[in-house]
Amino acid sequence: MIDFSLTSLGRRPALKKLLWEVLSAYSVSDSETELADAIEKYLRGLGHLEVLRHGDTVVARTHLGRAQRVLLAGHIDTVPVIDNYPPRWIAASDADALDSVASGVDPADGAASILWGRGATDMKASIAAFLRLAAALTNPKYDVTYVFYDHEEVVAEKNGLRKVVKDHPEWAEADFAIVGEPTSCGIEAGCNGSIRFDLITHGVAAHSARAWMGENAIHKAAEILRRLNEYEPQTVTVDDLDYREGLNATLISGGKGTNIIPDECRVHVNYRFAPDKTLEQAEESMVGQTGLFAGFDFEMKDESEPARPGMKTPMAESLAAFVEEKTGRKPLAKLGWTDVARFSRLGIPAVNFGAGDPLLAHKHEEQVTLAEVVRYDEILTQWLS
Repeated sequence: MIDFSLTSLGRRPALKKLLWEVLSAYSVSDSETELADAIEKYLRGLGHLEVLRHGDTVVARTHLGRAQRVLLAGHIDTVPVIDNYPPRWIAASDADALDSVASGVDPADGAASILWGRGATDMKASIAAFLRLAAALTNPKYDVTYVFYDHEEVVAEKNGLRKVVKDHPEWAEADFAIVGEPTSCGIEAGCNGSIRFDLITHGVAAHSARAWMGENAIHKAAEILRRLNEYEPQTVTVDDLDYREGLNATLISGGKGTNIIPDECRVHVNYRFAPDKTLEQAEESMVGQTGLFAGFDFEMKDESEPARPGMKTPMAESLAAFVEEKTGRKPLAKLGWTDVARFSRLGIPAVNFGAGDPLLAHKHEEQVTLAEVVRYDEILTQWLS
């Protein structure tokens, strides 16, 4: 049973408790309801927030009459577990502790102050901080909206934030948004776009003992693989930030039996493209009449727009300057797709800013120090106050 009760705990013990409870809640995509229920109950119990719910997305917001509103958004789902659930606290000396993480341990947090397990970085560390902020920030200088949403790690049509924006756009109104994706407490601006599509080759089925009677669709896929292998990823500079692109086959399938010449083969391709391009331009460059894979049949499977950095606004510049003052880190480009793109489409400047190492996201050894979450909480608290 999830228990978020804090009973006037200080920042560190509150974050330690929240972090443990959030990670202990199993919330692989399609299994978020229990965690969403607990978050809703906790937020309603605070008393000073309007709390709204749509599916397994929970929204809470202040109404203090401030001139501007900041939105803090975080997804509560995780990718599937890889022998890394349930979570456990480990020490820097533990065999499972990564050196890059252990070096950030604060001795004041005790021996076992690294939380290991699915979702530690992506992105339950930030969720824990948002939950504490929701309780502690009763008089911020901006009105604040908190969005805890489901189904971020799967296809776009399931995304809880997308559904809120579509069905209740007023819930997502803000002057600036922070998406709590893991960034090691630095700002990562904008994001690459992403399209996923199947390239399809066709053949003629036949018995493999009489292969000349058929046409091998898998062999025809060799040309697709050749073009992928020869592709050279580009690094594109947008508003002084460098976005590295990528084009990769991630799945391949074909054939109906071990002695049958295959009549179809599918190569699933993922193109990650810089925010200098629109979604339409990216698709044209891949499967259009003059695209890299022109002439092949294709099926578009998923598409997500990119987001330009959005750093040329007063609130973004203010946060960036404050983060640099506290951490020494300047903004970087976000290479993976995130929901900043959704806010960008709404005309809301947004950045990625969260606790946890982004390089550990989705890995078996996901882990985060309590000290990292405390630092993230402190930065947001001070900036919002």
